[in-house]
Amino acid sequence: MRRNTRRRPMGAQRATFAAAALILGGGGLVAVNVYASATESGSAGAPGQANPSNQTWSGAGTIDCPDVGSKLAEVPQQARADVDKELALLDQQVSEAYARMTSEQQAKAQDADFVQNAILGPLKEKRGAVIDRIKTGFKNAGAEAPNSLDALATCTAVPADPTQNNPGGQNGNGQQQNNNGGQQGGQQGGGQQGGGTSAVSGPVAADFVDITTLQPNVPQKPGSGGNASTGTFTSSCGVNANKKFNTDNVIVAPGVTNGAHHLHDYVGNQSNDAFATNDDLAKAATTCQNQGDKSTYYWPVLRVQDGTQEFDADKNGGGLEGNVGKILQAKQAQIEFIGNPQSKVVEMPTFLRIITGDAKAFTNGPANANAHWSCTGFEDKVQLTDKYPICPQGSSVVRSFAFQSCWDGQNIDSANHRTHVAFADANGNCAGGFKAIPQLTMRLVYDVPAPTLENGQVKNPYAVDGFPEQVHKAITDHDDFINVFDASLMREMVDCINAGRQCGDGAGGGAGGGTGGNGGTGTGEPSPSPDASSGGNDATASATPTDTQTTQPPAGTPGTTEPTRGGQTTGTGTGTGTGTGHTVVVPKADISPSAAASDTAAAPQGGAPEHHGSEATHRPQTPAAGADTPSTQATAQDTSPAGSQSQTEPQAVTGDLADTGTNLWPAAAGGVLVIAGLVLLRRIRRGSV
Repeated sequence: MRRNTRRRPMGAQRATFAAAALILGGGGLVAVNVYASATESGSAGAPGQANPSNQTWSGAGTIDCPDVGSKLAEVPQQARADVDKELALLDQQVSEAYARMTSEQQAKAQDADFVQNAILGPLKEKRGAVIDRIKTGFKNAGAEAPNSLDALATCTAVPADPTQNNPGGQNGNGQQQNNNGGQQGGQQGGGQQGGGTSAVSGPVAADFVDITTLQPNVPQKPGSGGNASTGTFTSSCGVNANKKFNTDNVIVAPGVTNGAHHLHDYVGNQSNDAFATNDDLAKAATTCQNQGDKSTYYWPVLRVQDGTQEFDADKNGGGLEGNVGKILQAKQAQIEFIGNPQSKVVEMPTFLRIITGDAKAFTNGPANANAHWSCTGFEDKVQLTDKYPICPQGSSVVRSFAFQSCWDGQNIDSANHRTHVAFADANGNCAGGFKAIPQLTMRLVYDVPAPTLENGQVKNPYAVDGFPEQVHKAITDHDDFINVFDASLMREMVDCINAGRQCGDGAGGGAGGGTGGNGGTGTGEPSPSPDASSGGNDATASATPTDTQTTQPPAGTPGTTEPTRGGQTTGTGTGTGTGTGHTVVVPKADISPSAAASDTAAAPQGGAPEHHGSEATHRPQTPAAGADTPSTQATAQDTSPAGSQSQTEPQAVTGDLADTGTNLWPAAAGGVLVIAGLVLLRRIRRGSV
């Protein structure tokens, strides 16, 4: 009996310890999970929590990947189409990895190595496989790919910057911003992104600046030489009132649906999509008043993140990839071709392709950035590259573009879409045997509701569409052009510019008058290329005698990052955007005005990797992952739900049962353990009575 009475207390004591362990362990799980959820979604607005459009939150930074396309200045013609598709696949992989990084808040909180092991590691393997296929394509074409490609498979995570001070300051010198992950402005957008595929990240308060607080930074225009071409030629092509949108980019990703990963506005040519050939472009309708201009002009849309559910809210390139909010239509889209201060200009070849700016400038660096933001009444004083301006009452937001104006005289495109054209130097000279061509300048004017900055955060920001991992930085703005002027009208343009006249639609400030070429409709369609490919990259120029396009630039090719001339024509300075003068042509050199309190220039956290430099280039924005892409000419009328334009509820409508279960299952498990421990303890007490 004595031995038995000894054992019972020992067994009961062990059971008591087990019950206590269950209670403590379960309670610990509950506490840790509740704390993590509060940290990630309560205070930071992580996926899974409704986040109204006037709130901001902290995020996970972004992904910085080497730009493989920038290393491919030469690609064998035989391999060109396959390489373009492989480069588009690289972008798709980055977009998918970024979407996962922004949605896996819980996993990142529990495992410090999660991003590296679960996202960046697999991404490196996928990119390595694509790079191997690119190298194989070179080999099959009898060429050798650059040795540096293998080193470009590795991507890095750029951590969020917790310092969000001085929202009105600038980082100066056109450098890209930090702060790309902290206090990410706008909406989370989880309710419209196909199950939270990609959270909206950016812009942040530090991406905006009150333009009235800045010092002038527009340089004086260079003096004109004795052989200058001082004329202008205007083409009026509308503001995309017919709502031609798509997320393709026929220049960088021909044959790839959703090759841009963001929505484009189109004016001019109405047949531009991923599958348009040069023949298609030549036969297309145009929105330009002068029907001899069938050129295609396209740029990423501008949106205000006010909670509006647009027609693409649940589509790739739209809400599924973080491009959310009300699409703003420009009230003016001015297209003007100008001359060169040092020489006469020559005709552009038909189907010449030019991209200005870099859609990946935030991670690539500013080498190819060519964004210019200002406000009406300030254009001849202040131009911003890496900030969105907050304009005073009565002033409108202005996006300006000055395209490359020197051509190699041979090619209508190049493998990296850069080296066949270049910017003139600061004095307006084309170096290395390049020829001066009419410089395309564009001015887009918008009525934008002014965002408000409070306590270092931004409410209802506006932003340009872009790659999701570029976090909607102002520096990523860019513009695209394919020349489809008929030969007669192109000659007319060049003659006008070289003679110092003002010609084209509305020349001289009138609404419809003009001299020297306003009334003509040309001599018919441009001559289609006899060997046009799906994207036209192999086509020959028809307006200027050239050889078949090659990827080898001529000797002495000038760099593509030299500054173009600034201030070639006078600014409007009207404050209303209607203007009576010509577009302000600002320098390519990235110059930011000084503010009252200046910040130091900063690249994304972690520094700028060595692979980002002068060869950084605009590459294809990723192809679609899935079939939910907007149609080639999607319109709000065709695809928008009724009343979508007036919809103002927040875009982040989440927090349903599935989300709750996903985020709080550890707490539920902990609760079960606590209950089990209490039940066991109660039985022990009953047995001991």
